[in-house]
Amino acid sequence: MTRDLWHDLGSHRREGGVDFAVWAPNAHDVQVLGDFNGWDGSGHGLRRGDDGVWRGRVEGVDDGALYKYAVHGADGVRREKADPFAVWAEVPPANASRVFTSRHTWTDDAWVEQRRTRQPWAEPMSVYEVHLGSWRVGLSYRELAETLVPYVAEQGFTHVELMPVMEHPFGGSWGYQVTGYYAPTARFGDPDDFRALVDAFHAAGIGVILDWVPAHFPRDEWALGRFDGTPLYEHPDPRRGEHPDWGTFVFDLTKGEVREFLLANAFWWFEEFHVDGLRVDAVASMLYLDYSRGPGGWVPNVHGGNIDLEAVSFFQELNASCYARFGGIAMIAEESTAYDGVTRDVAYDGLGFGFKWNLGWMHDTLGYFAVDPMYRSHDHHRLTFAMMYHHAENFVLPLSHDEVVHGKGSLLGKMPGDRWKQFAGLRALLAYQWSHPGKQLLFMGAEIAQDREWSEERSLDWDVLDAGAAEASSHAGVQRLVSALNATYADNPALWKDDHTPDGFAWLEADDAANNVYAFLRRGDGRTLVCVANLSGNTWQRYRVGLPEKGAWRVVLCTDDTEYGGAGASPDPELVTEEIAWHRQTSSAELRLPALSVTWLEPVDG
Repeated sequence: MTRDLWHDLGSHRREGGVDFAVWAPNAHDVQVLGDFNGWDGSGHGLRRGDDGVWRGRVEGVDDGALYKYAVHGADGVRREKADPFAVWAEVPPANASRVFTSRHTWTDDAWVEQRRTRQPWAEPMSVYEVHLGSWRVGLSYRELAETLVPYVAEQGFTHVELMPVMEHPFGGSWGYQVTGYYAPTARFGDPDDFRALVDAFHAAGIGVILDWVPAHFPRDEWALGRFDGTPLYEHPDPRRGEHPDWGTFVFDLTKGEVREFLLANAFWWFEEFHVDGLRVDAVASMLYLDYSRGPGGWVPNVHGGNIDLEAVSFFQELNASCYARFGGIAMIAEESTAYDGVTRDVAYDGLGFGFKWNLGWMHDTLGYFAVDPMYRSHDHHRLTFAMMYHHAENFVLPLSHDEVVHGKGSLLGKMPGDRWKQFAGLRALLAYQWSHPGKQLLFMGAEIAQDREWSEERSLDWDVLDAGAAEASSHAGVQRLVSALNATYADNPALWKDDHTPDGFAWLEADDAANNVYAFLRRGDGRTLVCVANLSGNTWQRYRVGLPEKGAWRVVLCTDDTEYGGAGASPDPELVTEEIAWHRQTSSAELRLPALSVTWLEPVDG
């Protein structure tokens, strides 16, 4: 098998008919049935090759035709199966596959060519995470191209990350239980409609990252499970082939054909849909043989350990081959443990990802901000701890969908205190995230300070921005702040150029727990920016901050500005340093620090 498997397997319109090919090595017989033969496959049997692939042609079949495979399994059971390589499917809950031939003409050649030379870890990356079905309910891919794309551009995000668009039967899984790995969900249109959405993002200068789920797949009878009457795609040992938390099957990475199915699928999204990155879901569940398994529920590796060696080699091959072929992309791991070397090069025994989600930073940061400012001094070092290990990996700082569902409430709702303090706290959280080393990801709705936690069944609460809505100015202020954060971030290499090197960050004040103040500087490409965060409930009128350069400094941004819904107690827009050593700097200045605020400063001379 090859890395471009989709050219051979699946359904392909040729002159006069459609060629069908499906891997089912242990089946006794395979037939094609569909709306073109009255769902009676008796006259359209396929022939088995030495490679275990069943092939055949059916004449007179057009694009859009529905089909399945009738697989007579090794266990004597006949199952009607969707095509594992189908590129289009029926709208769920219907589950037949569809024949489809792309007619999309791409307009992003310059984008794709320029991407090959990109280095995402040394460039600005601000990611807006989106669930397509609930950003605004009822929109198609092409309607999203007309509404979502300009909105993301207006807000200044450099990338959009789409929760899994691969076909899935249950909307409540948000796409994380995939049945059609090669098919963008038909809920919003056909595959060319999705291509048009990606094309529109690229035209607006926005990269597209897809969530990708190689860790497990659902048990639906018509999908991958027991495909030819045997555990074909899943591992035959339930201690390795069944996931105890999710009730799903786990891919058998000991089989070359299964590995190639997944590796080719990653290539498919890059090659056929021009996406710019994959965020790989649930990496930890693949790396550890004992993940969510008690004593006797897992099988040690050949060395007696708990690391899944096949998964390690799979990730290494995945990342090395994707980067070699496509260049400039972003391979991102959602890995929730301290596994060593997630973003280290495979040549040095790493997994080879470009980035890793920093879930520790997310947990500590949200935990700190949930504490009433009166008591935060006891939790002060929850915010400084992340810099103890930051340079071990290339991190993305996620405030993702997982933090605003299942009773966790919205980001705004996590903030303690009255309404003013909640909004001020959220503004401070966002500015702190943008100023911290690492790329940032924000789930949709946080930028408008949505009050309700997210539900996939309804649109975001856009009405909070309406002129007549209560607190509309506060919600709109947060939205304007996010746009300002993105604009300042993109324009200042100090915030991203040396994100993952020690040269890009230094603490000025890490230990002022009594006043709940943090101060640090960012550097990159000859630029300097100082961030001062006052996360107490009090305004400090004359707080002295050490500054690394003498002369005039200006306030680049303060979250207490009235434009963002603040009280307007921001520092003076310009200040001049004094030759008073402070914070290990030879000069310093006093400035007003509004309660629950973050202030960014830079030298007037740049």
